[in-house]
Order: sequence, then C-alpha cells, then structure tokens
Amino acid sequence: MQRTQSTIRRIGRYVAEQPLRLISILGLTLLSAGMTLAAPYLLGRALDRYIIPQQFDGFLTICLLLFAVYAVGSLVSWLQAYMLADVAQRTVWQLRRDLFRHLQRLPIPFFVTRTHGELMSRTTNDVENVSTTLNQTLVQMITSLITLVGSFAMMVALNIWLTLVALVTVPLIFFVSKWISGVTKQQFKAQQQHLGRLNSFIEERVSGQKVVALFHQEARTLAQFSEQNEQLRQAGTKAQIYSGLMGPVMNMIGHFGYLLIAGVGGWLTLHDQATVGVIVSFLGYSGQFNRPIRELANQYNLIQSGVAGAERAFEIMDAPSEYGNPAGQTLHSLGSVSGKVEFKDVSFHYAEGKPILKQVSFTADPGQTIALVGPTGAGKTTIVNLIGRFFEHTSGSILIDGKPIELLDRDALRRQIGIVLQDAHLFSGTIADNIRYGKLDATDAQIEAAARQANAHSFISKLPHGYDTQLAAEGGNISHGQRQLITIARAILADPALLVLDEATSSVDTLTELAIQEAMKTLLAGRTSFVIAHRLSTIRGADQILVVQEGGIAERGTHEQLLDRQGLYAELHGKQFQTAATS
Repeated sequence: MQRTQSTIRRIGRYVAEQPLRLISILGLTLLSAGMTLAAPYLLGRALDRYIIPQQFDGFLTICLLLFAVYAVGSLVSWLQAYMLADVAQRTVWQLRRDLFRHLQRLPIPFFVTRTHGELMSRTTNDVENVSTTLNQTLVQMITSLITLVGSFAMMVALNIWLTLVALVTVPLIFFVSKWISGVTKQQFKAQQQHLGRLNSFIEERVSGQKVVALFHQEARTLAQFSEQNEQLRQAGTKAQIYSGLMGPVMNMIGHFGYLLIAGVGGWLTLHDQATVGVIVSFLGYSGQFNRPIRELANQYNLIQSGVAGAERAFEIMDAPSEYGNPAGQTLHSLGSVSGKVEFKDVSFHYAEGKPILKQVSFTADPGQTIALVGPTGAGKTTIVNLIGRFFEHTSGSILIDGKPIELLDRDALRRQIGIVLQDAHLFSGTIADNIRYGKLDATDAQIEAAARQANAHSFISKLPHGYDTQLAAEGGNISHGQRQLITIARAILADPALLVLDEATSSVDTLTELAIQEAMKTLLAGRTSFVIAHRLSTIRGADQILVVQEGGIAERGTHEQLLDRQGLYAELHGKQFQTAATS
C-alpha cells in the first residue's frame, strides 16, 4: 500500500508541472459539477410548482433553464476531455523522456541482466498504461469528489432522514471495493509482467529469425510463443474478470440503496412529511451520491493498472546511474591524453566468490600496441571493458596518464577511446550518418577520408546512393564484413587517443583483412592500442602480447619472445599454424 501511494505521488508531481492547465481543468470540473447538481433541484421544483399544481405559467422558463443546464454541462464535459487529454499526453511524454534519458545513463551491467524486449515493454506499454489511467480517472475522480460532497449537502438540506437511509450502503461499498481492488492490483501486475516477457520473446525471435529458419525451429518457436501468449491471456483474463466484478457489484449495492430511499420516501410522502418533488430531487441526488462512490471504486481498479505500469517504469528510473560521483572526491578532466595505461593488481568479479580477473598488472606506454590473446572466457574483453569504465574494477587500481580511472570524468574518458567490436552494430539511417556517429560535426570530406582509410570507400561508392544509402535495421542490407568496415571508419573518424579492437577483423575475408591491417598501421601510429585477436598472425608486430588465462596474465612479451619460451602462446600459435596448413 505504501509503495502504491509513493508511486501515485510521483505521478502527481509530473502532473503538477502543468499548473495553468490543471487550474483550468479544475474550473471546468467545478462548473460541470454545478450543472450536475442543479438539474435534480430544478426537476423537483418543476414538479412541485408547476406540474402537480398544474400551474404552467413559468413552466417553459424552467424547462429552458434545464435545457441550458444540460447543454452547458455537455460542452464543459467536452472541454474537460480535450484539456485532460493534453495534460495526460504531456505528462506521459515527460515520463517517457525521463525514463529513456535515464536508460542512457545506466551502466552496461544493467543491460546485461535484462532483456531488450522487457526494457522496451516498460518504456512503451507500461508508460502508455499511465496515460490511459490519467485520461480515464483524473477529471473523473475530481468530478466524483465534488459531486459527492455537493450531493450530500443537497440531500441534507432536503431531508435528513432520507440522508441517513442513503448512508446505509456506504460502508458496504467501501469494504467490497477495497477487497476487489486489492485482488485486482496483483492481477494487473502479473499481466504486465507476462506482457514484458512476451515482448522480449518476440524481439529476440524477430531479430534472430535467420537462426530460427536455419535450424528449422519454426514449430518450436511457435509452440513457445503460444505458451507465453496463453500465459498472458490467462493473466489478462483474470485481471479483467476481477476488475469487471466491481461494476456489477457496485450497481447491485446502488440499486438496493435506491429501493430503500424510494420505500422510505414513499412512506414520508404518504404521511405529508415530504413532497413528491422533494422525493424526486432526493432520488436524483441519491443516484449522484452513490454513483461517485461506485465510480471511485471502479476508478481505483483502473488506477491499479496505471500504478502497476508506473511502478515498472520507476523501477528503471530508480536504478543507480553510472554517473555517480564518489562522496568527497573531485573528478578530473583528462585534457591532452598521452595514452599511458597502467593496471596494478586489478581484480574483478560479477558475483562474490566468482572472480573474472585476478590481480592483473601491466603497463601500456603511450603509442604502444598491446595484444590480448588467450582462450575464450579468459578475461580479455573484460580488461578492455574496465579501461572504458563499462564495468568498475573490484580491487587494485587502473591509471590513465597517472590518474586513477575512477576519478576521471566518464564522458571525457570515453571521448578519448575508440572501440571496434566483433559484433558490428549500425543504426537505421544513411551510411554517412553511421560513420559520422564517431564525430557529429564531421564534414562529408572527413567522412570519405575515414572510409578510404578503412578501405570502405570502394564498396560504398558502388552502392546506388553511395554514402546516402539507407541502411536497414542493424545494417541488414549489406554484408557483415561491410558493416565491420563502416564501424572501423567510424572509429578512425573519432580520432581517439586510446584504441580498442575486439576481434575487429574476424568477420572479413582474408584480402579485406590484409587491406584493413595496412590502414590500421596509420591508425595505430601514435595511439595506445589494445587488440584482442584469435588470429595470432594479426598481432606479430604488437609491442607487447599478454596471454590471458583463467583471469590472470600467464605470459607476456613480444611475438618472438613468446615463441622462444615454448609456453601457452607457442602452443596456440602451433595449433593455428597446423589448422591453416591443413585448410
């Protein structure tokens, strides 16, 4: 309950950022409630003054007045809906903006532990639930509260005994609505969780459809989808069933109260303690009194759906950002970077007791090329991830130009690092846009120069629209090797002081690889570079080769020194030489 209240308050703070619109909506709501309260009173007056005594002088006037009341009420309701839609959409726009902005500031480990589909569901579906809730409940709740108070005041003014009768059903409505809404909240929360899992499943299978088709897993994929879709259907059905209980139960209680008032009112009329007009007016106010209570109960159900969505969005927004500054410490700017990188007894683990790196130490002097080799899972990629502060080391120290990495401004540090990954990721847009991602203010000439250095210009110029060629999602309309060349051009354009190549040439053919290596000689000149490579032939000229095994540095030295040592590196080299000779 406390969490629900906290979530509602947070949504309220977003809504409160539009004070003028809220004041306008409140004014319209008061006017609408006034029209609603005036109608039963005028109807009762028409009965007692004109219809029952058969005095028709002035009857037309009160009829026109009633018509005006209903017409103004309808117009005000439309204006309310229009302004409320604007407030709701602005609120959700800001909430979605803040959520996505926070996603950009979250550390990489956060995304490792969550599926993309789940995050997409929270950013879209869950936030949209908040919009739906605001549209359907905000004004209605205010109107219901005003109508409730106004109707009660009019009922007391008309007849105190009938008012007491009308209050008989209130405790029953309260307890029943509390029970139903408590159950409904859990069901709506389960529905949103199943929806997030289904979105994640769809996102993974659509992006990996080639793999599904290659391994003939269409039938199995459909079966898995059907299972998760069925779970969502069951969760949604339960949520709607429990939510749907509220209306009929509240109506039944309302009809029971209406019958009580009609019976007692008839008895009072027979004993000349009330007029027919008063009873008719009272019945109108009684309906208006009970209806807001029922609507508030129904709206509480809708609120549960919105709160469930908001809670899931706020869970992401409450995740700690990677841009936190250690207390009492001043962050240093890098300025001009020479490129000296030092690891001193650096250890790292994801979970306690399961080390990934164990007391790794090495020094990369400015301009040196450091090659990292070793078996898969040894910790090579983890080392370069620590340099970019995508993960924070557990113990030891990492120094850039003699400054502790944790005290460097993270953005300034990453602007000095160029990374080319094995998995070449491109965005929707033109080829030029994707290369320019490394330097947003780059000219067309600079983009072409970077592409030439990466040996990408040749294939780009042969495309129908050249650098203006539109790429499909993740560059699906060009080959994997061509995508890799574009990411290399992107890194060249960024002109970083530190360069990381993580299997950057693994997805290109031998001729292209040789051409890229020639371009890399220019790129690596004067830059401290870290090269992760499984093809040992590509790192012969490295200034220092670190052989990583089981999270530690097993061997270090130049290519010739390590071959002479006849250790793990020589063993890996021999196996690759044998494989190449056999093939």
